[in-house]
Parts: sequence; C-alpha cells; structure tokens
Amino acid sequence: MPAIAVPVDLDNGPRTDRSATERMCAVTRRVAPIDELIRFVVSPSDEVVADVKRRLPGRGLWLTASRQAVAEAVRRNHFARGFKRSIRVAPTLVEDTENLLVRGVVEALAIAAKAGEVVAGFAKVEAVLQQRQALALIHAADGAADGIRKLDAIARQNTANIEESRKIPVIAVLTSEQLDLALGRSNVVHAALLAGSAGKTFLSRSQLLVRYRMADDDRTAGRLAEAD
Repeated sequence: MPAIAVPVDLDNGPRTDRSATERMCAVTRRVAPIDELIRFVVSPSDEVVADVKRRLPGRGLWLTASRQAVAEAVRRNHFARGFKRSIRVAPTLVEDTENLLVRGVVEALAIAAKAGEVVAGFAKVEAVLQQRQALALIHAADGAADGIRKLDAIARQNTANIEESRKIPVIAVLTSEQLDLALGRSNVVHAALLAGSAGKTFLSRSQLLVRYRMADDDRTAGRLAEAD
C-alpha cells in the first residue's frame, strides 16, 4: 500500500494565527513550539524569505530553526511543494536567514539600550554583576578571553547558590562590531542586560539565533548558556 504524504502545515498569516503555539516542520514533520521554528513566506517577487519576526503577511511554511533544516528544505524542494506554486529560492537562503536573525538580535539590543536596559564597558558590567542587577551578561563573540573569563567568574560567584534555571545567561552571539552598531558606541566587548520588557525580546531572539547556529553542531560559534 503506498505511503500517504502528510500535508505541510501552512498557516494563514500572522493576523489570523496569533494564538498558535506549535507548528509542524516541513522537513522533519515534527510538531514543535514556534519558538523553535522559523516561518518562511513568499515575497511579492515570488521569492522565499524568512519571516524571523513572524509579522509578514501571506501563508507561512515552518522549519526547524537550524541551518541543516533550511539547507535540506532547499535541496529537496520543500518550498515549491509546500506553497504549491512556482517560486524562487535563493541558493544563499541558509546564510540569508542567519543574517536576518543577526539583524533581529542587533535591533532588539538597540531598542533595549534606548530603553535604558543595557550597560556597556567592563567596569559598569562588573558593577551591575556585583550588585546582582544583571539579567544577562553579553560578550562580543570575538572578545578577549581574559576579560570574558573574569566577568564570567563574577557572575558564577554571585549565582552560586541560585537554582540553575535562574542563573544569569551568558550571550556571545554578536561580534564587537555588531555590538557597536546596536549600542551606538565604539569598541564594545562587554555589556549587561538589565530588567525590562525590551530585554526579553533580545533574549528570545538571541536564543533563536543560537539554536539556528548550534542545533546541528555544538561547536558552531555563538552561545547562550548558563554561566558555568
């Protein structure tokens, strides 16, 4: 008896499906929370684009947030089959998607900074860590190991008796140049996120970027892990 293909789970647009919390990955056929997936839509020019903020109109196809899943979708023509139409898929879609995720993280950090929820510079970061005011510790991915090690040690020391789920996350997904762009200053290597609603968006987008980079290879650059 021939196998019956499971239909791809397309949504009807962000305005009509705001309440959805899970979707099916078109590649793995696994149903997962939308925070672990990336939505793709077809642009007016009939090209597939990643809707990393989940705001673009039109029907959306969902993929596991990983470079491998996106590459597999391109290779196996999942987009044309899922959208049931002739579309263009850029050969650089994997990299384009990652660039959009990075841009989203930079934008979220910039908004958090404008809201007064970010401090930058070794001394200021050290101070808020000592005062236990930091919601997250941020390092440039290309920062010097010595400074990173010292601040990580302070974060570790101040959360030694706190349960694992409440420890300060350490984020190193952006380069120093990207941190400069987000914070509007030069040579940013260390920063700290303070409590506030804007910071939550930054944390969520950072986590998605890490998942995309690391889901298939734990050695991939970038991390969002508990300070250890």
